[in-house]
Amino acid sequence: MSEFRARAAAFVEQVQSTNEPIIITQRGRGAAVLLGIAAYETLLDEVELRRDLRLAEEQVAARCAAPREQVEHRLRAMLGR
Repeated sequence: MSEFRARAAAFVEQVQSTNEPIIITQRGRGAAVLLGIAAYETLLDEVELRRDLRLAEEQVAARCAAPREQVEHRLRAMLGR
């Protein structure tokens, strides 16, 4: 942690140039991760997609999902097609 405080700007530059995360340790144990914005946003998108898929699977299993034709009709109406 003390090294990170002393060289924070250099670590940020390293993450930006390599697109690789840096694990920051405190007392020899992982404490935080320094991650570039693009990688962070990609992770958030993937998490959101996985949540959506899990919800869709639960709805299908519970038979709450609408038939494909109904969904297609709704989407076309929303898109004006």
